[in-house]
Order: sequence, then structure tokens, then C-alpha cells
Amino acid sequence: MPGYRIAVFASGQGSNFQALVDAAASGKLDATIELLVSDRPQAPVVEKAEAAGIECHVFKPKEYASREAYEQEIVAKLEEREIDLVVLAGYMRLLTSVVVDRYAGRLINIHPSLLPAFPGKDAIGQALDYGVKMTGITVHFVDGGMDTGAIIAQRAITVSPEDTTETLAASIHELERELYPEVVSWFTKGLVTLDGRKVTIAENDVRK
Repeated sequence: MPGYRIAVFASGQGSNFQALVDAAASGKLDATIELLVSDRPQAPVVEKAEAAGIECHVFKPKEYASREAYEQEIVAKLEEREIDLVVLAGYMRLLTSVVVDRYAGRLINIHPSLLPAFPGKDAIGQALDYGVKMTGITVHFVDGGMDTGAIIAQRAITVSPEDTTETLAASIHELERELYPEVVSWFTKGLVTLDGRKVTIAENDVRK
């Protein structure tokens, strides 16, 4: 039987993508990264995927008549590879119902704030501007809204008075690289249950 199969959507540097690749290679993640989907052909994450020998589906949105058109092509790729879980890792486009409905409950994202605070772009800058004393990261299901899906896991971090956008971002990204592979591993083990907005994890020892 084929093992657990993951597709990653990413648009940028690919640090979370690389964390997942490394976790799979080391055996910490019992899954294979089957496909990278990217809307930016020149993004560094594409180079990382190619270096790891992972197939890439790279496209230019402007070449399609609509978002639905290129997402239908993406879904065909996902179904062809029998993808079990779709993981957004810095994918900078809102998904339509074409992907969201097809992969409901199997589509997750990571966001650099403690949702529902500071959704959308520049969450780290938003948090600093607001003057919060703590912020963090959230892994959540994707439901088609802007960072509105049910929350799977969160980690908090203290904001120092000396923090800048750059220093806080570095701390948050380090935390993301730790948490995201862990959460993905919960899915590979069948530990995650979604009931409305309530997410439960089957084993107490994975909750921190």
C-alpha cells in the first residue's frame, strides 16, 4: 500500500517546506513529500524542491482565465498522485472552493500570529504595531476565508521591547519549523479529528 502522501503549496523562500522535507528524510515524519505547487516559478522554494528531487507544479496565474481554472489543473495533479494532505507553507493566494471543498479536512496552513488576532498579510508587523506582549503561530484548517479555519495548534512567544520585525520574524520562523512537521505527523498517524470548529488530538502526549 502507498504511504502517506503530502503536497506542499508555497510561494517564497521555502523554509517550512524544507523543514517538512528534512523531517520526512530523517524519519520523524512518516510520509513522502510528493509534490510542490508554486505560483512563482523563480521562488527559492522551487530550487529547494528540485534539489530534493521533488516534482514541481509551477504555474503563472496570469496565464489562466480565472483562479478556478488553474486550481482545477492543480486538483488534477493532486488526485493523480493520491495526495492525502495538502499543506500550505507560505502560499500567498487565497484558495477557491475548487481546492477547499475537494480537500476539506485535509488542507492546512500555518500563520505567524495567534489567530484570530492579526490575520492576513504582515501579521508580525501588525502585532508589533499593536504593541502586544505575546504573539506566536497558529496551524489551522483552511476553509476559504482569510485565516478563518478551525485551529489545530498554537505556540506562543514573548515579544521583547527590543524586538524589530526582523528579530521577531526570525524567532517566529524558528518556531514554525519546529511545530509544522509535528502537526503534520499527527495527520499521518490519524490523530486529528475535526468537528465543526473543534479540533481534538487523539493522544494527550502530543498536546503542548
